[in-house]
Amino acid sequence: MSFAQALDNLALRKSDVVRRFEQLITPKSGAELESMAQTSRALTLQNFGRTMRLFAPLYLSNECINNCRYCGFSRDNPILRVTLNVEEVVAEARYLRDAGFRQILLVAGEHPKFVSGDYLAECVRALAPDFPSIAIEVGPMASSEYVPIIRAGAEGLVVYQETYQRSVYAELHTAGPKRDFNYRLDCPERAYSAGFRRLGIGALFGLWRWQDEAVALAAHVDYLLRRCWQAQITISLPRLRPAAGGFRPLFSISDRELAQLVCALRISFPQVGIVLSTRERAALRDALVSLGVTMMSAGSHTEPGGYTRRGTEHLHRTVRGRIMPPEFQDGEDQLATGQFEISDDRPPERIATILREKGFDPVWKDWEQTLSH
Repeated sequence: MSFAQALDNLALRKSDVVRRFEQLITPKSGAELESMAQTSRALTLQNFGRTMRLFAPLYLSNECINNCRYCGFSRDNPILRVTLNVEEVVAEARYLRDAGFRQILLVAGEHPKFVSGDYLAECVRALAPDFPSIAIEVGPMASSEYVPIIRAGAEGLVVYQETYQRSVYAELHTAGPKRDFNYRLDCPERAYSAGFRRLGIGALFGLWRWQDEAVALAAHVDYLLRRCWQAQITISLPRLRPAAGGFRPLFSISDRELAQLVCALRISFPQVGIVLSTRERAALRDALVSLGVTMMSAGSHTEPGGYTRRGTEHLHRTVRGRIMPPEFQDGEDQLATGQFEISDDRPPERIATILREKGFDPVWKDWEQTLSH
């Protein structure tokens, strides 16, 4: 049974793990939540030690052929766009290398004309000597299209379903190949069959009721742990942030509920990595470190060229598929538009210092790629 079929029947067919998880995210008293937190801390320490993997996103392009109502890169948003060439990507990556990073996530909007498989493979090949751990977060592809990217040196793939509710998904994705719900849902399995051995999934909280999304996400994790058993699975829990287009979410998840969700996931899936991004404010990130998070981004930029200001000479706007020269407003920073606003803008070395003060060991590099083959 595909996960699409399992998801459609989730109300009637939940595994024991998912049923227990569902109970863990029901409203809890302060004492009950503290008990969950203690269990979550103990399981995290048992399975991951006092380590925190640090990584950085590197945005290659903000071109996109999809209309997604909540995304700053959405096709119809009149934003400043750019696709970095390989030399510019290398310059951005070297900035991150010099900051200490050895784990990097290459991110791009979905536009095959600008971000082709060949382009991605070329970028990965150029960065592989400096980064033993390279993951990609791009538009879903066929298994055969992933193979050259893996051969070039990529070992991880991240893809968020955004929302697991079909009707909501159809309402939010109004144009482009991303409208295909099932193709996106099956992306982790295609990536696994191609050879990726690190798979990251997640839901974008704010598009629907968080409890419903969390149960579907837990079911997806449970499914992948059985079907893609040789892969390391990570879960991301991004909450919507302000972005171009001005989308206003109708749903929310509070800080307390997010903390409960982290604990529930750790208790249900003790060996799965949990990722926390710079979407969240500094104080909350510092608090969640000890609850079950195992991987954090730091010092992030969500615009192509954001670290070194590369690519500014070929900025443009895309209007109805046509490339147009940029029109700058007075005082406007002449950088490509970011995907969303970050909350935690502390530099990586500051994050590392805080982790050490809390008794954690910041890990900039997880493993040599040769050891994973």
